[in-house]
Amino acid sequence: MMHRNDTFSGLQRRTFLMSALAAAAVPVLRSVPTRAEQTALAVKEIAPGVFVHQGRYEEQSAANRGDIANASFVIGQDAAAVIDTLGSYQLGVRLRAAVRSVTDRPIRYVINTHMHPDHVFGNAAFKDDAPAFVGHHKLERALAMRAESYLATNRDLIGEAAFAGSEIVLPTIAVEDQTTIDLGGRSLVCEAQRTAHTDNDLIVTDTATDTLFMGDLLFSRHIPTIDGSIKGWLALLDDMANRKAARVVPGHGPHAMAFPEALAPERQYLETVADDVRRLIRENKTLSEASKLAGLSERPNWELFDTYHVRNVTTAFTELEWE
Repeated sequence: MMHRNDTFSGLQRRTFLMSALAAAAVPVLRSVPTRAEQTALAVKEIAPGVFVHQGRYEEQSAANRGDIANASFVIGQDAAAVIDTLGSYQLGVRLRAAVRSVTDRPIRYVINTHMHPDHVFGNAAFKDDAPAFVGHHKLERALAMRAESYLATNRDLIGEAAFAGSEIVLPTIAVEDQTTIDLGGRSLVCEAQRTAHTDNDLIVTDTATDTLFMGDLLFSRHIPTIDGSIKGWLALLDDMANRKAARVVPGHGPHAMAFPEALAPERQYLETVADDVRRLIRENKTLSEASKLAGLSERPNWELFDTYHVRNVTTAFTELEWE
């Protein structure tokens, strides 16, 4: 069921969002991909019928073409579902080739765990399969409102040629609370989450293998990035620690990890930032001072610490100073 609010009717809201996308759009030119561009991405089968591609621990760049996140697919008796599609149309083509290298079953679902470009810009590569695009009920608006900046920034980061054909594809199934997808002989349970990494995080559970896909609610080695609420994220991790799963797939990190043990380093980082920021606020330190002091003990534990940590402290300070 599509989300509605008090301001717009469903039709008015959809029209507004499509207008925002149209205003941001540039012509989508999709030449026939070269042989290299069609080469299947490397994937690992982490459980029967569950495959994961591991992204690099890097920022998006022309060298990696936006291949910096994990992407997965699950194969049922009747159909397949893709979970996140990487950072460009061309990477999406290669992810689709990986699916096709192991199954000819129809790709009926593409699930996005949240709005960030390294997880959604490959969606367009699956449009010819006519799948349902699944996301959190707040994902549609989040993508539409950021369309212009996401398209421009990521085209600049990975280059015009590598980004060619990429576009924002809005969800066609919006998850308000929980939605179950039937692939034939196995189901994927999609659950909308509170504001944490973003305000549109979705987790997915494959019931056949008890595999949990957390998207960017779980980072390993790559430093967590806060684009939502540090308090909400910590509360969510408390809830997740009480769940059971055979394994978890992070949004950035190894193909799969033990659960709930995988949550511990991320929790330590977020708790350290929150505790330090609260202490500095009590000491009447400014945001500028806090950004140079909070959470520095965590630097040895994370890749890309100097790239994202100050931004995390800034986000946390802005939230926690009003407690």
